[in-house]
Amino acid sequence: MRWRWLRDHRRKEILETPFSPVWERYLESNVAHYRRLEPDERKHLRDLVQVFVAEKHWEGCGGLVLNDEIRVTIAAEACLMVLALPHDLYRGVESIFVYPSTVVTPERPIGVFEMPEIRRGPIPILGQAQLRGPVILVWDTVLRTARHPECGHNVVYHEFAHKLDFLDGEANGTPPLESLEQVRRWVDVCSKEFLRLRELANSGKQTFLDSYGAVSEAEFFAVITEQFFDQPVELKRHHLDLYGVLCDFYRQDPATRDGRRGL
Repeated sequence: MRWRWLRDHRRKEILETPFSPVWERYLESNVAHYRRLEPDERKHLRDLVQVFVAEKHWEGCGGLVLNDEIRVTIAAEACLMVLALPHDLYRGVESIFVYPSTVVTPERPIGVFEMPEIRRGPIPILGQAQLRGPVILVWDTVLRTARHPECGHNVVYHEFAHKLDFLDGEANGTPPLESLEQVRRWVDVCSKEFLRLRELANSGKQTFLDSYGAVSEAEFFAVITEQFFDQPVELKRHHLDLYGVLCDFYRQDPATRDGRRGL
């Protein structure tokens, strides 16, 4: 189709520009996972970052002045997730709004009908992904979690996992899968793990998986994505089957990557 030809031609033109050494320094200093990649993976990630930065609409909010460091850091983490997947999985991401620090959402009615006696908010948030809207991120949290993956929390992974989940038009905790067998295994493993987490969380018991994942299937997928990339060795040790289905989807094995580099 003509639009695909135009897209591919535009991306080819973008990649004709050499990757900026300044951008490379941002990756080295801000994105801990970049240093764990093999040389060919680094090259591919740099290509993805160039295209991602160029194609998306970026907007600084709350007084934040956007710069290349912010764009490149966010783009690198988002693109790491699809390093072995089609880049167009982010076709639902058009705009990225970045605030300097924690955002407090305005108070608003709950539900379809505006009933003033039933309202939600205000709620402080570090990030948000909207089904047919922008990704909202908080820069100080993005930078901190990008530099310290050992914490197991990453707002970029979390919100962009939601965007992958939304590709079928629903927030159901299931990203696009390739085969019926893969779907069956995903449902079997993730359903059991989700229900188990919810049971433990409701009982007040401590769990390796972040208990926020017990809120819904959508939040469960976002949480396990964070821990898959940031705490892969531990996730594999505690939840081997869950780690396996995530390896199959993302086509990456971060536990082996981290073990190979002694991290």
